[in-house]
Amino acid sequence: MAATRLELNLMRLLSRCEALAAERRDPEEWRLEKYVAALEDMLRELKKQSSKPAPELLNEYSRKVDFLKGLLEAEKLSSSTEKALANQFLAPGRTPTTAKERTPATKTVHLQTKARCTGQMRRELLGTVRSELLLYRSSWLRLTSDEKQSAVELDAVLQHHQDMQEKLAEEMLSLARSLKNNTLAAQNVIKQDNQTLSHSLRMADQNFEKLKDESDRLEQHAKKSVNWLLWIMLIVVCFIFISMILFIRIFPKLK
Repeated sequence: MAATRLELNLMRLLSRCEALAAERRDPEEWRLEKYVAALEDMLRELKKQSSKPAPELLNEYSRKVDFLKGLLEAEKLSSSTEKALANQFLAPGRTPTTAKERTPATKTVHLQTKARCTGQMRRELLGTVRSELLLYRSSWLRLTSDEKQSAVELDAVLQHHQDMQEKLAEEMLSLARSLKNNTLAAQNVIKQDNQTLSHSLRMADQNFEKLKDESDRLEQHAKKSVNWLLWIMLIVVCFIFISMILFIRIFPKLK
């Protein structure tokens, strides 16, 4: 079925939103948020139309719009750690929006955003540790010769603290990856259950159609049997009637 004008407009605006999401935007950039709100309105109108697309295509549109909306909500979070975790749970589209795309644009945007958030989180963690180290080292330079020994021990403690921070950052990234894998596994299980349920419904519909055909055939057969029985009874009655007439003719009443 050919795409309607509303669907074509939705595809163009969706492609534009994906291109904006892939760019580095200023914090005061407002266009993408307004475009995503317009996409939600257009998608609701498209679902109400009588000549709406196939359910799979509508689900793909909804998946991409939800991804863009979740991306905007993740960017509003204050902590880089919260941004990285929020991006882990975003589900990009599975198919390209336009014929020019080889891979879905939302998937590319998802990878870019995850890399950006991970790098920002690592820079913040390491930057905090380095600033503390520089502060203590500058203080260490001002210490007297008698205090330098304790400052060396303090520097070792700070180095250990930096190592622990890096280890903590790696553990957080590993936890985020584990959460993502668990979410994907749950999605696959739900998808398989939906496929099984759809197959069962199709089989039930086929069995119902077969049962209906057999019922119609049995009803027709029953009607034919009744018709044949009626004709046989009529023939028997006629035969008896003719036999009685012949009997009366052959054997007249005695006087």
